Amino acid sequence: MSLVAIYLCLAGAVIAETVATIALAASESLTKLVPSVISVIGFVAAFWLLSFPLRVMPAGLVYALWSGLGIVLITAVAWFWSKQTLDTPALIGLAFIAIGVVVMNAFSKSMIQ
Repeated sequence: MSLVAIYLCLAGAVIAETVATIALAASESLTKLVPSVISVIGFVAAFWLLSFPLRVMPAGLVYALWSGLGIVLITAVAWFWSKQTLDTPALIGLAFIAIGVVVMNAFSKSMIQ
């Protein structure tokens, strides 16, 4: 599998997890059928897509990228869609997560086995 395909799978996993998490919030503890189904399908898709980068990248790095990018994207969607406010410490924390993802991708020699 090419490097581009690996990162596309990882990006797809992040997007699927984001959709699933937003749907989970909308499902009201799995009491609404459509958001609940979207959430389950999204999480299954996220884990399936995540399995491809795990074949060639260390698990800790894959999980760090997946969860870090997921946190930033879910927070951005919640801010935009649900008008959830972010204070200065939250924005600083998100910046640290984003910087960490960039540092791992740009400088880590252990990204691809």
